Amino acid sequence: MKRREFITLLGGAAAWPLTARGQQGERMRRVGVLMGLAADDREAPARVAAFAQGLQELGWTMGRNVRIDYRWGAGVADLYRRYGAELVALAPDLVLASGVPAARAVEQASRTMPVVFVDTTDPVAAGVVASLARPGGYATGFMQFEFGMSGKWLELLKEIAPGVTRAAVIRNPMTPAGAGQLGAIQAVAPSFRVEISPTDVRDASEMEHAIAAFAREPNGGLIVLSTSLAVAHREQIIASAVRHRLPAIYPFRTYVDAGGLVSYGPDRIDPYRRAAGYVDRILKGEKPAEMPVQAPTKYELVINLKTAKTLGLDVPPLLLARADEVIE
Repeated sequence: MKRREFITLLGGAAAWPLTARGQQGERMRRVGVLMGLAADDREAPARVAAFAQGLQELGWTMGRNVRIDYRWGAGVADLYRRYGAELVALAPDLVLASGVPAARAVEQASRTMPVVFVDTTDPVAAGVVASLARPGGYATGFMQFEFGMSGKWLELLKEIAPGVTRAAVIRNPMTPAGAGQLGAIQAVAPSFRVEISPTDVRDASEMEHAIAAFAREPNGGLIVLSTSLAVAHREQIIASAVRHRLPAIYPFRTYVDAGGLVSYGPDRIDPYRRAAGYVDRILKGEKPAEMPVQAPTKYELVINLKTAKTLGLDVPPLLLARADEVIE
């Protein structure tokens, strides 16, 4: 589905209910979805389609036996709270929440609403679940990755830009998982002889200022942590990094698709398809408390050669050979 067609389908509304009359005698179930993106984000259609496809494969047909109400947080705290409350007020059977802010917003609106989360880093530290093996409450789902892999970002940044001796780590201090990601990077920094500068960004207005300030000194690079805020404003971050000629590594390929230099991280679409399986099980009576949180099954390295040339970087052939995809 093309982005323009998707936006037209949304009709400019904050919600996207997929509704119709249920067939006689078949119970209509209701699922709320609170996304971390804006409704017109380029990645939104793929996420929606993956979740719908996953449900369809399990026998759930939109408008016949399931209705889905979408809301879009767009990385904005006030929108998460507002739409989390709206979805709970609709009395769905459960809510699919994209990211910690979305899961928390639903929890704040209802302590007993079943939640299946995706795109969530360290749900234990965030207080969303008691443990990965036995969540113990009303939420379960799919985490993004283990913190240990965050050190890989610095390794790849040095490999693609050997001249980097300083790295700004772009993080949202309001995201608890950021501490774990930063800690893993700091642990390996001495072995690469790179000075790490944690850079707090709380909203879009702080991004350009923070990156410009860091770029005043030479030999710098960027590591962008996994946060809903950064994903929602990725085009701004990428444009700023290129403008200031800073090599940057990102956690997801959606950044590289938008012009970022390199990314290493899990597939961002597959968890929505997998989440349909948990939604199906909960709708059929299983309890989130007894369903373990699952880790990613696939990681991918993506490189944008056009951006590398713009930055004057020669990507090592061995790194290109290891890449899952090279964008030219």
